[in-house]
Amino acid sequence: MTVKAYGRVSSEQQDWTRQLLKFKELGIEDKNIFMDKATGKNFDREQYQAMKGSLEVGDILYLDDLDRLGRDYDLIKEEWHEITKKIKADIVVLSNQEIFDSRKFKAMGGIGKLLEDQFLSMLAYVAEQERKKMLQRQKEGIAIAKTTGKYKGKPRKYTEKNDSLMHAVELYKQGNKTVKEIISITKISRSSFYEYLKENNIQRNV
Repeated sequence: MTVKAYGRVSSEQQDWTRQLLKFKELGIEDKNIFMDKATGKNFDREQYQAMKGSLEVGDILYLDDLDRLGRDYDLIKEEWHEITKKIKADIVVLSNQEIFDSRKFKAMGGIGKLLEDQFLSMLAYVAEQERKKMLQRQKEGIAIAKTTGKYKGKPRKYTEKNDSLMHAVELYKQGNKTVKEIISITKISRSSFYEYLKENNIQRNV
């Protein structure tokens, strides 16, 4: 049995120190702490996938909060059930540990499974609604900034990273390499690559 932790912040500008300190206070080794700077709208995140792939039967996975796992109502439930039922690891959510500790639900038998599904549905729904509110506030803020002439769009940062992304997109358009090969060549994150393809509606040439 190995104790692991997963944390996430949504952007490069956000700080994950608070989450990291909580995990270290639990005595979790650095090699077993996985952290992403990525959106919570899906689970195509480099460190999340690495963490999930490393989980084994009996492992315990700590999360600071449920929304660090994700913010999509249905996907959160799918991932939770896959980890706890298929992989047979356990999840503990520190912010709601008295409720969200899959070990407790297992010990309760059939009624525990029912309660787990109900509580998970409720909090996953809240997480998704918070994400929708955040996106709406962001859109409203941009709209206001545009009307006042203050909106300048996203600043172009990390030139090296952007150049690597453009290289990856060009390889993708050529259609003769797999995504895995492209990621290996350009050293960009899979989540950033897919997010850029989706946002710009980029299709592979075939």
